[in-house]
Amino acid sequence: MVSSSLASGSSSLVSDIIGGKGHNKNNNNHYNSIQPATTDGNDLLAGRLPAARVSYDQPAEGERVNAAIVALVRNSELDGLRKSIRMFEDRFNRRYKYPYVLLNDQNFTQEFRDGIAAITKNEVRYGILDSDYWGYSPSVTPEGTEKKLAENKNRYLYGGSLSYRFMCRFQSGLFYKHPLLRDLDWYWRLEPDVEYYCDLDYDPFVFMRDRGIKYGFTIAPREGRRTVETLWHHTREWIKDNVELLPERSLVNWVMGTDGHYNLCHFWSNFEIVDLSLYRSAAYESYFNYLDNAQGFFYERWGDAPIHSIAATLLLEKGQIHWFEDIGYKHPGNMHCPRDPDMHAKCICDPGKAYTYRSACQSRFAKVNNMARERMLEIIRNSEREYQLHGSPEGTV
Repeated sequence: MVSSSLASGSSSLVSDIIGGKGHNKNNNNHYNSIQPATTDGNDLLAGRLPAARVSYDQPAEGERVNAAIVALVRNSELDGLRKSIRMFEDRFNRRYKYPYVLLNDQNFTQEFRDGIAAITKNEVRYGILDSDYWGYSPSVTPEGTEKKLAENKNRYLYGGSLSYRFMCRFQSGLFYKHPLLRDLDWYWRLEPDVEYYCDLDYDPFVFMRDRGIKYGFTIAPREGRRTVETLWHHTREWIKDNVELLPERSLVNWVMGTDGHYNLCHFWSNFEIVDLSLYRSAAYESYFNYLDNAQGFFYERWGDAPIHSIAATLLLEKGQIHWFEDIGYKHPGNMHCPRDPDMHAKCICDPGKAYTYRSACQSRFAKVNNMARERMLEIIRNSEREYQLHGSPEGTV
C-alpha cells in the first residue's frame, strides 16, 4: 500500500525540480518530420560543410506528450548516468526536451546534482524513496529473506543481494505511483552505463500514442530459470482467479509454449517505453498485488522484466507492442544495432554484433500472433492435468 503522505505528494519524497521549463503537453502543433539538408560537390570543393540535419539549439517541431525519462540511480553511479544522458541527449533529447525524473533511496549529493546539471539543460526532477517504495513485500520477513539470500547467494547473479530485491519489487509495481510519476501518461526508462547508437528524428512517444501502442522494447532475451522457479505457477493461479480481467485476445503465446509452461522470454526492461495506463490498469494492479503476496520477490529473485513482459503479453494484443528496431542500444551484457540499411545509416554500431538477430525470443516475437483467451485457458488446464499425471521438470516454471 502507498501511504497517504505519498498520495498527497509529500515533500520528503519530492526533493526538488531544477533545470529548464520542460515541455507543454497542451502544445497542439502538428508533428512534422525533419528532412535532411542537402549539399553538392561545389559546396564541398569550396570548403563549405553541409548544413546540419537538425539544429541542436532549437526544439524539434511538433507536439509533445505528457512524459518523462526516468532513472533509478545511486549517487555512486553518477559517471555512468552522465554517460547515458550524454548519449541520450545527443541522439534524441536535445531536440525533444523531455524532463528527467531521477529516483534514489538515499538523498542525492550536491556533487551528483552538479554533475547532472553540467550534462543537460533539460529539466531534472529529483525524488527520494522511503520504505513504502523501497522495502519488503508484506508476505515476507527480514529473517526469512536473510535465510533465502544465503541459500541463493551462489545460485545466480545477485542471488544474495537484498537491494536488488528491493529494486525489482519497486520497478515491478511501485515506481509509477511515486509523486513525481503519478501525473505522467508515459515514461521511458533510462539506466546508467547504457549506450544509444542511432539518431532519432521522430518522437517515439507520439509514434506509439498515434498508433495505439502501449509497450515498446528493443531487446528480448531469456530469463535465468532459477530466478523464477515458481513465477509461472503463481501467474497461472492468478489467471484462473481473474479471467474477467483478461482481454478476449492477447499475445500470451509469446511467453507461453503449447505445453503451457513459461518459455522464459521477456522484454529487457532496462529499456522500455510505456503508456502508464497499462501499469495502472485494474488487471496489472491485481497481478502485481498477487505476486507481492507470493514471496517470490525475496525468497526467489523475481525480476521486473519477466513480470512486465508476462503482464504485457497477457493484457495486450500484438499490435499494441512494438519492437523499436531502429533504436540502436546497449546495456552491459547485450546490444542491438539495426541491420536495415536505411535504419543503420543513422547509427554508429556494428549490426553483426547485435544480440537481437540471434535471439530465439526476438524471432518468436516476429512469428507468433494473438491467442484467444479460451484457448489459453485450455492449454493451462491441459498442462496442469499432464503435470498431475506425469510430473515435469518445468512444472513450477
